Amino acid sequence: MKNATAAGPKFQQLVEIMQRLRGPDGCPWDREQTFDSIKPYTLEETYEVIDAIDRRDYPGLAEELGDFMLQAVFYAQMAAEEDLFGIGDALDAINEKLIRRHPHVFGEQSAENAGDVLRIWGEAKAAEKKDRGAAKDGLLAGVPRALPALVEAQQIASRAAGAGFDWENPEQVIEKLHEELAEFDEARRNAVQPELEDELGDLLFVLVNLARFVKVDPEQALRKTNAKFRKRFGYIERKLGEIGKTLAQSNIEEMEALWQEAKQAAAP
Repeated sequence: MKNATAAGPKFQQLVEIMQRLRGPDGCPWDREQTFDSIKPYTLEETYEVIDAIDRRDYPGLAEELGDFMLQAVFYAQMAAEEDLFGIGDALDAINEKLIRRHPHVFGEQSAENAGDVLRIWGEAKAAEKKDRGAAKDGLLAGVPRALPALVEAQQIASRAAGAGFDWENPEQVIEKLHEELAEFDEARRNAVQPELEDELGDLLFVLVNLARFVKVDPEQALRKTNAKFRKRFGYIERKLGEIGKTLAQSNIEEMEALWQEAKQAAAP
C-alpha cells in the first residue's frame, strides 16, 4: 500500500498554490472565477474520474483525482476570501462526520453486515438533522434537484421504497414497464409531443426502479452500453474504410451486417 503519511504537506502545497493563483499577483483567469462559474468544471471533473475508473486507467485516475481535489480547494479558497469558511473547516466537517456515522468502528456499536452499516448511517444522519433543527420538508426534500436526472430518479425511488412505497418483486415492476410502454406507444401514435415526453419520462423512471430491484446501477449499465456501441460502431467505420468506403457511401443493410460481425468478434 502506498504511504499516505506524505499527503499532508502535499495537500498544503495545493492549498498554497490556489492561494497564490487567486492572489493579486496570481492568474487573471483564476481570480475572475466565482462559485457559479466553477460548477461546470466540477461536473466535468467528476465524470472524468468515473471514466478513468471505467477504463481501469489507474495512472489516469490518479491525475483525475488531483483535478477533482482541486475543485474542493478552489471553492474553499473563494469561501475563505469572503470569510465564510476555510479548507480546514471543510476537512473538520468530513472527519467529524465520518467518525460520528461510524460508531461501529470508532464507538461502542457493532455492525455485522452492510445492511447494519446503512441502518446506523441513516440513524446518525437523522439525529444530525434533529440536532440542527432541520425543517421537516418531506422525505424527498433532501434529494438535490440539480442532480443528473438518472441519479435523481435513483435517489427518489430508493427513499420512497425505504418508506414502504414500493413494489413487492421485480415481476410487478416488469408488469408496470409493459403498462408504461403501451402508454408511450399510444402517445407516439397520437403524435402529441408533451404527452410523448411525459410518457417517456415515466418509462425511464420504471426502468430505474427495475434496476434497483435487480441491484444494477443504471448509470453504470448505460455507460457500459455506450462503450460497447462506440466499439462496434468503430468496427463498422474501420471495415468500411478497408474497402474504401465511408459511412455516407454505405447503407443500413451493409452496416447492420458489419454490426453483427462486431458482435460475434466480441462474443466469448
